[in-house]
Amino acid sequence: MNILITGITGFVGSHLADYILENHPECKIFGSVRYRSRLDNIEHIKDKLTLVDVDLKDAYGVETLLLRSNPDRIFHLAAMSYVPSSWSNPAETMDNNLRSQVNILEAVKKFGLESRIQIAGSSEEYGLVYPHETPISEENPLRPLSPYGVAKVAQDFLGYQYHKSHGMYIVRTRAFNHTGPRRGEVFICSDFAKQIVEIEIGKRKPYIKVGNLDAIRNFTDVRDMVHAYWLALEKGKAGEVYNIGSGRVMSMRQMLDLLLLIYQRGAGNPTSDIKVIIDSNRLRPSDVKVLVCDYSKFEATTDWRPEISFEDTLRDLLDYWRVRVQL
Repeated sequence: MNILITGITGFVGSHLADYILENHPECKIFGSVRYRSRLDNIEHIKDKLTLVDVDLKDAYGVETLLLRSNPDRIFHLAAMSYVPSSWSNPAETMDNNLRSQVNILEAVKKFGLESRIQIAGSSEEYGLVYPHETPISEENPLRPLSPYGVAKVAQDFLGYQYHKSHGMYIVRTRAFNHTGPRRGEVFICSDFAKQIVEIEIGKRKPYIKVGNLDAIRNFTDVRDMVHAYWLALEKGKAGEVYNIGSGRVMSMRQMLDLLLLIYQRGAGNPTSDIKVIIDSNRLRPSDVKVLVCDYSKFEATTDWRPEISFEDTLRDLLDYWRVRVQL
């Protein structure tokens, strides 16, 4: 079976490649990369992958990618994925995320491929959620509160439209917050973990810069998330949309407290001197207050459940940064 992962060098893409190599070694994995892509996340498996240099916004390049990989399954993960950057460059966010996906879907249609396609959406599509609407099911209204969220809604509905119009086997997923080793430092769990490690080794004064700590999220380990993505194309129904998330709920403040507790337990590290400072530059023009996942539809379809505890996730994340900050 041929597998194509767009965005294979990224956080989720690299973990998905790890999962497939370990659990489905019979598969041949192709990955799209750009000439400036950093390969750090896949350095340990690079010789087991077939990497194709392509700009997904280039229709001809995408056609070449599809002809070369002839994929049975496509995991479309490549996208501008950092919500705050979508505020500073909304046009590029829209252009990048939508044009890339249109090019992939058009190439599949043009060549008559029978690929199963996963469109990786986001809980940011739900945006403004009222307390009585939690936990959030797939039926909840979509009220995105960022350009990124709007782009993800468009990607989601493009997948639905191509399924209905052209009969493509497309499964849409809406992933809630996920984290773990290799998560970029601009994302909140990774950002806090890196700051703590820098304090630990004396590279930073004992204070942690934060944004809004009142936002409520549920976090899933990325390794559970990529297992879910595989099952979405293994057992998911074409045309359907599925929420994926652990259902474990906590505020950003509680997440930071847990990180500090794990750090303290690790080697008897003192945390009493560490101060938390609100940085206005980390506050968004509008923020999603509550994102709590109802994943019962996906569980009923695939039997998926999260298996990795959040404490283990954060411990692995701290260990990841202990290596990274020394490089």
